Amino acid sequence: MDLHVGTVKVPDERLDVLAEIFKPKKIVHADVTYFDLPAPPASTEGRVGTEELPADQLARLREADALLHVVRAFEDAAVAHPDGSVDAWRDLERLDLEFTLADLSVMEKRIDRLKASGHHGTAAERDANDRELALLERLHGPLATGKPLRDETIDPEEEKSIRGFRFLTQKPVLVLLNVGEADLPREAEIVAGITSRYEHKRAIVDALSAKIEMELGDLEPDEAAVFMDELGLAESSLGRVIRLSYRLLGLISFLTAGPDEVRAWPITDGSSSVDAAGAIHTDLAHGFIRAEVVPYLDLVALKSTAEARKHGKLRSEGKTYTVKDGDVIEILFSK
Repeated sequence: MDLHVGTVKVPDERLDVLAEIFKPKKIVHADVTYFDLPAPPASTEGRVGTEELPADQLARLREADALLHVVRAFEDAAVAHPDGSVDAWRDLERLDLEFTLADLSVMEKRIDRLKASGHHGTAAERDANDRELALLERLHGPLATGKPLRDETIDPEEEKSIRGFRFLTQKPVLVLLNVGEADLPREAEIVAGITSRYEHKRAIVDALSAKIEMELGDLEPDEAAVFMDELGLAESSLGRVIRLSYRLLGLISFLTAGPDEVRAWPITDGSSSVDAAGAIHTDLAHGFIRAEVVPYLDLVALKSTAEARKHGKLRSEGKTYTVKDGDVIEILFSK
């Protein structure tokens, strides 16, 4: 099976508004990359289903920042379900089970190795082994009962020690229920039915109609707008999914604006101005002096950074400033 990869722009109307002010040569959106992978085969005794996936596909799963599960929730006699019936909850549980079994396999192999080698090496190495073993044994219990690792409390130091395993159940999850056109009026009810049962941390449940999205993709923009209006859709499912993915990853966008480009930069919520500088270029972080910051709404209202400065809306911030979504930032640095 070919691996399908798609990189899509994160919708952000603020860029178009800033472009009207700065007249830049280009506009650059933040983006999200999706890899389309098949569900792993069912595990059997002595064989973990995910390990049957081609090596490149399993690697993509492990390396992903988050997982997006598309689960069938539409009825269509012309499209038979492999299990003979449509049951979104059953299919979601089955997929989660495969990822749980995959993590258990990795974890148990590591626990066995640590127990075998725990008495070797220097005192520091033995101490590190003991701490890692204690952590993995603590996490193994809940995981073995089907509780994903993302529900567990793991402090930053513990996170560092297990980061290399890229556990699948530790990743944030976006569950998309693929509904039919006839289901659109009760879409919220369908989502609520799964959300009430899928009570996990860092998980979002939403719905889309893949069939309608494909039909919209075949239409001209004006025709698509009319079709969406007829269906009562305020936005395309694709745009909503991209925004949900961004939110799930805990990302916000800070903005840069000037005559060369207007751009959105993805950064983890809670990041500092030095982190923002590093997102643009490592040299800016190394030589950081200060960040000149103006909130997006203030800049739009005043129409220029000069006016923002004149009215006291442009601030100079140091290294510890926490960047806000929509901050328009210029980094001053020493070369």
